[in-house]
Amino acid sequence: MKYFKYLVLGTLFGIILTKSEVISWFRIQEMFRFQSFHMYGVIGSAILVGMISIQLIKRNRLKSIDGEEIKLADKQFNHGIWIGGFIFGLGWALTGACPGPLFAQLGSGVGSAAVLILAALAGTWTYSALREKLPY
Repeated sequence: MKYFKYLVLGTLFGIILTKSEVISWFRIQEMFRFQSFHMYGVIGSAILVGMISIQLIKRNRLKSIDGEEIKLADKQFNHGIWIGGFIFGLGWALTGACPGPLFAQLGSGVGSAAVLILAALAGTWTYSALREKLPY
């Protein structure tokens, strides 16, 4: 019962992803072929909302649902960021799915999303196993 709020929020997020068509392979393909503004508009809107939200959190010292102060640590650039971003984008372009909407795809009946979920988990496990050996 303690995690029920996360189940509700995750379900609502999945419904929003489905209704906005951002889990659609065709919409993602359109984006990577520069044939439609739809996905760029969604991503741009998410960036704008994120920027505003971070500023509100910092300026008003907002607290989390559990009442803890939200602290946003500064990030240091390293080459792993663009290398990982390139690999992420390549996987996104090849599969037509990024990790976030995979569960929404599976829930909406796209059975092949199960294979992609397993591949994402394998990639995450591989990264965690090799993290200490990777260059910074």
